[in-house]
Amino acid sequence: MVPRPRRFSLCAPRLCGRCHSLPRAQQGGVTLATTRPAAPGQAEKKSLCPGHCFKQSRRLLSLPMTACSCVFLQSDHRQVLSSLLSGALAGALAKTAVAPLDRTKIIFQVSSKRFSAKEAFRLLYFTYLHEGFLSLWRGNSATMVRVVPYAAIQFSAHEEYKRLLGSYYGFRGEALPPWPRLLAGALAGTTAASLTYPLDLVRARMAVTPKEMYSNIFHVFIRISREEGLKTLYHGFVPTVLGVIPYAGLSFFTYETLKSLHREYSGRPQPYPFERMIFGACAGLIGQSASYPLDVVRRRMQTAGVTGHQRTSIVRTMRTIVREEGVVRGLYKGLSMNWLKGPIAVGISFTTFDLMQILLRHLQS
Repeated sequence: MVPRPRRFSLCAPRLCGRCHSLPRAQQGGVTLATTRPAAPGQAEKKSLCPGHCFKQSRRLLSLPMTACSCVFLQSDHRQVLSSLLSGALAGALAKTAVAPLDRTKIIFQVSSKRFSAKEAFRLLYFTYLHEGFLSLWRGNSATMVRVVPYAAIQFSAHEEYKRLLGSYYGFRGEALPPWPRLLAGALAGTTAASLTYPLDLVRARMAVTPKEMYSNIFHVFIRISREEGLKTLYHGFVPTVLGVIPYAGLSFFTYETLKSLHREYSGRPQPYPFERMIFGACAGLIGQSASYPLDVVRRRMQTAGVTGHQRTSIVRTMRTIVREEGVVRGLYKGLSMNWLKGPIAVGISFTTFDLMQILLRHLQS
């Protein structure tokens, strides 16, 4: 029997000697990892424990840009554009649907008022009576300016990270194992949050202030730059990233896992739209519950200049909230409303993204 030739793949090199002791080749400064087919009846060994996975991901991100660029250049540009468009539409629909609840949640998060469902709906009714129906969506324009690029980047980055990690760990065309699946979501959320954070701060400012203070998005940027300095635009960035890692990681992980289990047990390659909504709702519930305290802290830090709170660090802000309001009533204030709006928003966004991807693939073919 003629032995099969070794296959070369332009992917990140295997970095763990105890798992993959394969030869390397250097060409043009880019490492080419060679892969050798496993012997008959013997599966290739892979180490996918959490520590090993994250250790390798850190080294992967430190590779020269030449190597990383070669990997991403292999993507079909139409696929990337499809992910960007689908993600943008998914984010816009989801956030617009829950904008009144989101604004109410932010108002309670940045104040010392005790939260209850009765008080929340009273605030919604009071706002409607005194400021009009459209005032319930105040700040939604800033939300759209942030959410459209954020969702587009996050969904597109998630698809790319899945492809990159799948190639890296040898799972091309297959569902990723649990830890790389979690890592892909966390990296996608971190990438999107880092690129769009100032827009998130602007949206929070507009949500908690009267219209006379900030008339539009550009007015917020101008006043903050003149009165508080450009550095303020990234105030609260650290708790945002710390919260995005478990939120995005668990959301994408839960949704992808539920789809994989559905495919395995139902025998159908694609779930129905209402099933996608349920999977997305579960993903949103788990992800937002895990990261909620850091969401409260970042809102306090973002709006400190207009709500009378003193600007402090993450730890001091958290201590102040716990001391003045308690752990549950302070750090988890508004969580019940998040359980209402979060699953709806995440369910809509995941479902819209998947259906748009299917539609665009159908149109392209």
